[in-house]
Amino acid sequence: MGGAGGRPDFYVGLGLALASSAFIGGSFILKKKGLLRLARRGRVRAGQGGHAYLREWLWWAGLLCMGVGEAANFAAYAFAPATLVTPLGALSVLVSAVLSSTFLNEQLNVHGKIGCILSILGSTVMVIHAPQEEEVSSLESMAEKLKDPGFIVFAVCVLVSSLLLIFVAGPRYGRSNVLVYVLVCSAIGSLSVSCVKGLGIALKELFAGKPVLKEPLGWVLLVCLVICISVQINYLNKALDIFNTSVVTPVYYVLFTTAVMTCSAILFKEWQHMVLDNIIGTISGFLTIVCGIFLLHAFRDMPFPPDLLPLFLQQSRADLHASWRSVDRHQSCQHRPLLPSEDKGSQSAEEEEEEEG
Repeated sequence: MGGAGGRPDFYVGLGLALASSAFIGGSFILKKKGLLRLARRGRVRAGQGGHAYLREWLWWAGLLCMGVGEAANFAAYAFAPATLVTPLGALSVLVSAVLSSTFLNEQLNVHGKIGCILSILGSTVMVIHAPQEEEVSSLESMAEKLKDPGFIVFAVCVLVSSLLLIFVAGPRYGRSNVLVYVLVCSAIGSLSVSCVKGLGIALKELFAGKPVLKEPLGWVLLVCLVICISVQINYLNKALDIFNTSVVTPVYYVLFTTAVMTCSAILFKEWQHMVLDNIIGTISGFLTIVCGIFLLHAFRDMPFPPDLLPLFLQQSRADLHASWRSVDRHQSCQHRPLLPSEDKGSQSAEEEEEEEG
């Protein structure tokens, strides 16, 4: 936790990261409430290609909350290490799940909650074991990294896969599979984070008095960022309009985190010096994420609410106690010594049976 700021900078970064999670988690609820109000009014829904949400103040409030949260998250990286800030983004999933059950009356079964926990744990393990990003101090060095063949191939793959998801998979599976639109948001979001990092470097140089405004790279990154954010907002709204917030939020968090880490690893060459334990940790975290997504997506419609679990346990416990009592009575009858009165009673019963015979 080195640096000139020391511990005060650490606590500032921690506070910004926590505030970011709260704002981002709440933004999903506000945007979903706005979309539901539009649906009740009979407007064309976002999932059907409508854009009436642009005239809904609740949706704009959610967008403002998301903007504040993203800004706080971006600022947190300047004060606290990435291994602290990035895992705390998982708190936005918990905030959204709690608020959705309170204000949206959405249900998430036991399998979904286990999937959320596994996804958060897997993402956290993956981030902890991921290497630190390489320091980029100028737009010139950023430009050199953007020209790297590996990053160019990655960017082309992201664009081609996003176009296929939008124009091929979207019309067929967009309303039945939550991964279609969320994958578009996550893939494009990985490029937007790279643009944000480049613009952050440009702002640092601008504050240092360098003629950054004359550099074309800064303007290119700004235009790309606006395009990426517009695509993210559009398809995230479609996913929120079609599926439950408790499902969209964790899936989006997991896929977005994975895409961003992959993009950063390719852009900054972070994987070249990884030790074996970090490689194993990263792979284990990714497999845990896959298991969490499977539980969330495969069993999301299974009618098994958490309220049934205590009743099931109570019934099992009652049956177990009843069986124990019957066994105890059987054993006590077998091993209990005979009293004199019981001996006489048994003898008289035997004599009566002989007389009747």
